[in-house]
Amino acid sequence: MELLAPAGHWEAMVAAVQSGADSVYMGCGGFNARRGAKNFTPEEFAAAVAYCHLRGVKVYMTLNTLLTDRELPQAEEYLRNASRWGVDGVIVQDWGLAALARKVTPELPLHGSTQMTVHSLEGVEAAAEMGMRCVVLSRELGREDVEYICRRSPIAIEVFAHGALCMCYSGQCAMSALIGERSGNRGTCAQPCRLPYRMDDGKTGHPLSLKDACLASHLGELRDMGVSILKLEGRMKRPEYVSVVTSIYAALLRENRRPTAEELSRLEQAFSRQGFTQDYWLGRPGPAMFGTRGEKTPEPTELFQAARALYEKETARTVPVTLTAAFRSGEPTVLTAEDPQGRTFTASGPVPEAARTRPLTEEDLCQRLSKTGGTAFVPEEVTVTVEENLSLPASAVNGLRREALEGLAALRSTPPVRREEPAPPMPEKAVSPAEPVFSLSLFRGEQLTGALMDLSPALIYLPAERIEEFTIAPYLGHGTEFAVTLPRICTDHQREALMDLLKKAGDMGCVSAAVGNIGQVSMAREMGFALRGDYGLNIFNSRSLQVLEDMGLISACLSFELRHQQIRDLRGQLPREAIVYGRLPLMVTENCLIRNTLGCKPRDLTGPCRQVHRLTDRRGEQFPVLSVFGCRSEIQNGATLYLGDKPEYRRCGLTYARLRFTTESPAECVRVLEDYRSGGGEPPQGITRGLFYRGVE
Repeated sequence: MELLAPAGHWEAMVAAVQSGADSVYMGCGGFNARRGAKNFTPEEFAAAVAYCHLRGVKVYMTLNTLLTDRELPQAEEYLRNASRWGVDGVIVQDWGLAALARKVTPELPLHGSTQMTVHSLEGVEAAAEMGMRCVVLSRELGREDVEYICRRSPIAIEVFAHGALCMCYSGQCAMSALIGERSGNRGTCAQPCRLPYRMDDGKTGHPLSLKDACLASHLGELRDMGVSILKLEGRMKRPEYVSVVTSIYAALLRENRRPTAEELSRLEQAFSRQGFTQDYWLGRPGPAMFGTRGEKTPEPTELFQAARALYEKETARTVPVTLTAAFRSGEPTVLTAEDPQGRTFTASGPVPEAARTRPLTEEDLCQRLSKTGGTAFVPEEVTVTVEENLSLPASAVNGLRREALEGLAALRSTPPVRREEPAPPMPEKAVSPAEPVFSLSLFRGEQLTGALMDLSPALIYLPAERIEEFTIAPYLGHGTEFAVTLPRICTDHQREALMDLLKKAGDMGCVSAAVGNIGQVSMAREMGFALRGDYGLNIFNSRSLQVLEDMGLISACLSFELRHQQIRDLRGQLPREAIVYGRLPLMVTENCLIRNTLGCKPRDLTGPCRQVHRLTDRRGEQFPVLSVFGCRSEIQNGATLYLGDKPEYRRCGLTYARLRFTTESPAECVRVLEDYRSGGGEPPQGITRGLFYRGVE
């Protein structure tokens, strides 16, 4: 099992390598999920790849953010550089970038980021079809889900073993973007989840701040079930932290054992939020998983000093080498250096002379050739053939050794020659419809009324988990299409339950399905639905739209982090949709806020799970909390997006303009649709324009 360590900058990379990492992941430039790290310049990155490869360590480049059309050419250059530098893989989130990579750098391995929100076998299979060689699973998965996937996966599986946990599923969080214009999907998350909040019980605490994960005691399980890569989080952390954590996990893997109490204590000293948690892995999310870290938490000076002493010498990570030398009369001296992979380099030196005083001996030559200090090599075996009564200056022997080792180092660091191809052209610009038609997303059965249907919406989305609340038979055949919305998260053990709900939706008259995760495409297609892409797919550019069109989808709802100009400039023929009204979803959480506060009664139609709850921040802003499929919570924005009085959304080339109803009463749903149909009047109080104008970093 490969141990993958974080490297936010050069010193952290050295710390990871010298502490026993098998591989490191690093960012180059700004297109990575940790833009706040120092990251690497192109020159530094190329040098880091050479440094790592010399020592037998793999390097993965992080290009795991969403990209606009204007950013794709620069991202393409990063891909080409990664291929030329010999990078062992690129970690990506954006489906458009993944498709581009397969065209321009077809021999460069791709890894699906945890930002892709892959959490099911079908998600892994879809990623494999897209050309991924490895997928990083969502951190919320427990041991049974991970084992199920690993046993059946066509590609390598990577699992986060240690470090920070996000309250929201990675790739689905919009809280930082909507509150502070710093997008987690763009690598600039401000971590609002670490701030204090209170739920309905009125108690202020930190209900969104999870402890760090620590699976050090479960490495045997992970290895046995077939996990290929074990990932450590921490590109924003100090190099000393990287060294401590990496060295402990490397020792546990090398020695195939559980951690000692002293090792667990060192992990906690290096960084923790009131301890660690394994509860996602053990399948028991709950209040015990939460913790904070005080601003004045003292630094573990002694522990970090010892870590620095380990990695600063750069002597811990060496490569065994076999040296074979021959010293013969009348022939140039030769020395061959061979590494464990069978690479060899032979250096030639001067012809030995007849000895006038002290002749060369096998013992002296072996001793001198073994002096490899200052290099990454350590002699494993030295074999010397020397004829009698020969002489050679010590400087010549040293030069021979130096040339052989430098030559072998160059061989180990030389990147492979990989094929590159020109980028395919961008999709053609579609003819924009005159104005979009309205689609509606409903959350409760009572919101579907005759008064609403009298306004003739083109498309209505109904949530799969509440499909039984709706009666649509009276409204079929009158020009409105009904679609079922799949939950963004559905693990493998929940698949059968979701399939039952989809069958009911189809029997009721829903003809299409909105999929918010790449793993749902095959499921919805299997059930006979036409496929629409939902906002959970994070469509940010024209190439991503093309990917969905190639997959057979009939429309796509765009990321609501796009500005209207970016929406307007999108290319391609696939009909597109944007949310223009409603409380935008901030988080979908595996650790249910409602259950943690009030208990869980999913079958009680009047119980906590069927009610709207409130999360209140330190300024008094209230965020509605809804129960969604799988006993999860979905946090909504406090302010409602309202664009009814703004004509720009009508001029963006949208086919559908979606009104997203969650907490609204039936009468409010009717009034809002009337306002939008009439062009809007005076905007209501307490609204937001979302990111439609200001966008995100």
